[in-house]
Amino acid sequence: MNLTHRPRRLRQDGVRGLVSETSLEPADLIAPVFIDATTDERIPIESMPGHERVPIDESVARVEEILETGVEAVMLFGIPIAKDAQGSRAWADDGVVQEATRRITAETDAYVITDACLCEYTDHGHCGALEDELRGEAGHDHSEGCAHEPTMTVDNDATLESLERIAVSHAEAGADMIAPSGMMDGMVAAIREGLDREGFEHVPIMSYAAKYESAFYGPFRDAADGAPAFGNRRHYQMDPANAREAMREVRLDAEQGADVLMVKPALPYLDIVNDLRREFDHPIAAYNVSGEYAMLHAAAEKGWLDLEEVALESLLSIKRAGADLILTYFAEDVAQGLTAGR
Repeated sequence: MNLTHRPRRLRQDGVRGLVSETSLEPADLIAPVFIDATTDERIPIESMPGHERVPIDESVARVEEILETGVEAVMLFGIPIAKDAQGSRAWADDGVVQEATRRITAETDAYVITDACLCEYTDHGHCGALEDELRGEAGHDHSEGCAHEPTMTVDNDATLESLERIAVSHAEAGADMIAPSGMMDGMVAAIREGLDREGFEHVPIMSYAAKYESAFYGPFRDAADGAPAFGNRRHYQMDPANAREAMREVRLDAEQGADVLMVKPALPYLDIVNDLRREFDHPIAAYNVSGEYAMLHAAAEKGWLDLEEVALESLLSIKRAGADLILTYFAEDVAQGLTAGR
């Protein structure tokens, strides 16, 4: 049989790389960094092997470790020295992210992106200020797992004011990009207005434009000490069942001035990444979240998967779906592998 076209001819060594449709580079990756104002030593994150909370004094050294792998950008998350109902340490001039940003931008060439949200800073663990009423039974124990947890509502407009203050404080500290993640209506417009008013027109916004209410966030909430004290975030994060809604959410952020559009999580929502790539000309980011990282590590520890291979395959799939940028806890390991393979 003489077939005109044999696809296997292009899968052999030598030509395989020449016809590869998707490429992944260290410069495509963003490495998350957890800065902890409550400690003076590095604290391993049990549910995220290989990652630590680092004190402010170690922030520069930690970022330098990342830069050595070829990764050029970091995302800073903060664990504050104290929390309150409004999350006021999030915009404090001497806040944990602000202090770390000053040091990192002064002493390294890293591109510094800062997460702008309130969940790590509020004593209730929600992503904004709550309305006055927590409608539950007076005096009832509302601990986790209780069948009678109170309902709660985030005060969207009050939270916008806080997010604006956070973004401006991060820009004043030297942040190169602001990444609001709270899924508040109008957050991009509020932050853009605040940055422009204070002379930071050059600072771009990477919006968590399609952020789903996901069970894959568990390890992050341990790492950042940001789990809700009661209730959940389903009233402001997206329903995993919805795809068309994502297009509406993202279009609003784009119209309000978002420069980069993010999907979170990545792997369970590759269809959304691909939809955004087809619909928008903006750079598309995807967050390969803590649960995606942890489950691959757990399987590798059992000997069921090759961690290096599945990590690379996962990130390639995200890039193939249409992401230009990937925020991932695999950033350093994959970047080192890519560099070594050249």
